[in-house]
Amino acid sequence: MGAEATCTARFKGQSFSGRARLETEVLEFRGPDLKLSIPFKSVKKLSVRGDALSIEHAGGRVTLDIGASASRWADKILHPPSRAQKLGVKPEWTASAIAVDDRQFLKDLEKSVASLSVDRVIKGNDAIFLGAARESDLTQLEKLKAMIKPDGAIWIIRPKGRPEISERAVMAAGKAAGLVDVKVVGFSATHTAEKFVIPVADRKR
Repeated sequence: MGAEATCTARFKGQSFSGRARLETEVLEFRGPDLKLSIPFKSVKKLSVRGDALSIEHAGGRVTLDIGASASRWADKILHPPSRAQKLGVKPEWTASAIAVDDRQFLKDLEKSVASLSVDRVIKGNDAIFLGAARESDLTQLEKLKAMIKPDGAIWIIRPKGRPEISERAVMAAGKAAGLVDVKVVGFSATHTAEKFVIPVADRKR
């Protein structure tokens, strides 16, 4: 999940109480009287003074009093990790991608691993990336479980906030397949990725 902080935002001469959240590609502020969504790519200037993070962007200038983490947030905005880094991709990996329609991610993934199979699952994967748009897509999990290494992982990439496939449904499907969820990351502005692995006690070599 993204970093969060309860803070005060100073915007257009007024102060607003709310909660700031740092996502993969966007900084959000939500309060009773102010809602902002600032894509990193729209940031024109960024500075830190003490505990305050000031951002000039297409919509104006906002200053967030977020505390000691201000410098860390600034670094993440200026140098966001790649998706491959957030997913823990390693150059020696064997991987498969099923129904993932993000072409840029597939291109980046192919460059980042030793072997990538697209839309065809091979055996002995360090990771399988499964694109799931609805609950019925999750019925593949038990079969895919047999195609990963004992310490491998299945990443489920699903759209955010869609009734066709809720977080609860994903967690339930993973559990039914004998997997445990260990990590959630923001895959993109529209999608979330959830990591499932075989429980340590059930791993056989």
